[in-house]
Amino acid sequence: MSKNYNLLLDVDSYKASHYLQYPKSTRFLNAYVEPRDLNNHEVVFFGLQAFIKNYLLNPITHSDIVEAENFFLPHIGTFNKLGWSEILEKHNGYLPIEIQAIAEGSVVNKSIPLVQITNTDPHFPWLVTYLETALLRAIWYPSSVATISREAKKNYS
Repeated sequence: MSKNYNLLLDVDSYKASHYLQYPKSTRFLNAYVEPRDLNNHEVVFFGLQAFIKNYLLNPITHSDIVEAENFFLPHIGTFNKLGWSEILEKHNGYLPIEIQAIAEGSVVNKSIPLVQITNTDPHFPWLVTYLETALLRAIWYPSSVATISREAKKNYS
């Protein structure tokens, strides 16, 4: 993956302010991804491994933080520079999160959660929902294509 990608910018803008909205006592958050309704009962889960490999195995850098700060401050008036800098310092830029998921390629009922994400360091609960946009984008499109392709193959085989 090209280092031109900045994970800190791969977010719905308003999420950059969420760190201010959680109660100070919040230590851990847990979020899950559920399939979108594609007018069928089953979904093929796909896309998570590529997202992890291409984006989450690369640590954030000081220049990522500076670039994001330069974008968000004039755009929405806030940016969690301290939080991101602490991740850089304390975790060498790797995100303190845990992702649990069903096996990629699984065909499951559309009401089954596919992925769950939690922060592993109590100082960074805001990170869970910050990553939601990129994570959903990484999963929804490939899962939708895989599901539609599976249905087409079933109908035309």
